Amino acid sequence: MNLLSNPNILHKIIGHFPTRLIRLSFAYGSGVFHQTNDNNFQKNMLDFVFVVDDCERFHFENIQMNKSHYSFLKYFGPGNLAHIQKMCASVYFNTLIRCEDRLMKYGVISTDDLKNDLLDWETLYISGRLHKPVKFIQYDEVLTPALKLNLKSAMHTALLLLDDHFNEEDFFNTIASLSYKGDFRMQFGENKNKITNIVKPNLNSFLDLYEPYLVDDPHVYWNRQRGTFEQSQCSSSRYHHLNLLPKMVLQGLVDIYNRDGKSRDIEEVLYSLCHGNSCSDQISSSVCKIVQSSSQNQSLKNIFTAGFSKAVRYSGKKIYKMMQSSN
Repeated sequence: MNLLSNPNILHKIIGHFPTRLIRLSFAYGSGVFHQTNDNNFQKNMLDFVFVVDDCERFHFENIQMNKSHYSFLKYFGPGNLAHIQKMCASVYFNTLIRCEDRLMKYGVISTDDLKNDLLDWETLYISGRLHKPVKFIQYDEVLTPALKLNLKSAMHTALLLLDDHFNEEDFFNTIASLSYKGDFRMQFGENKNKITNIVKPNLNSFLDLYEPYLVDDPHVYWNRQRGTFEQSQCSSSRYHHLNLLPKMVLQGLVDIYNRDGKSRDIEEVLYSLCHGNSCSDQISSSVCKIVQSSSQNQSLKNIFTAGFSKAVRYSGKKIYKMMQSSN
């Protein structure tokens, strides 16, 4: 449930940036969507992502408007900032920014890099955030097909990870957890109950996101009155879902099966997964590999883009929340 007491604050904040260069923007996280046992909702940091066509131009104009947002890296110029942005998960974050009397963080990603992540799950860094409800502030219909395919991919992946009977909360917990698989911050620096805290109070928002794709899939039966699902575990149903997985997940599956030095192609791998007993484990490993690489490298990059002091403060807040959740 979106509980912002003043939704206009999001539009006011966006107005402090070169909005004409932003193709799509959205807010996400605990500052926009209430989470379980969060008594400081109105004080939580607001998280944004800005999608831009010309990253160098955006950084150039943003430095003119908001020089204090950037760390020492701003002295290397907008061209180098755009180059640094391309590293790791292709996002440039500025954090712990005070704007309109709220604390905020924002990430900048290019339109092409977002499309690649939505379609192929190259990093799952931004596409994973879009598996969950977000608040779009600026929207571009051109990105709609990629955004929809990302949700469909999350649905097919989750169904392959689940048993033949499960409920709505199980389903959305599985979807919400995809972008955290392999993320070292889940072991150190994140609330231990993060997934359930995201899903439980926002179940209706998740249902709104995925309902169009669930009702169209003949391999799963949704009993809406009871809030439960049944799905076929036969080889043809598995093949249906496997065939619709993103490129990088499929590539990861091929890599797993070829660790013994053999050269199996994708069809051989899918056949083995359809008829074997390790389908969910192998898919989980493939997703984990994507997230592990991007989350580690991007976190290291964020130390430089945020600046050391801000990085320490930001990490401290995360660790505090983690300790609270374990009490």
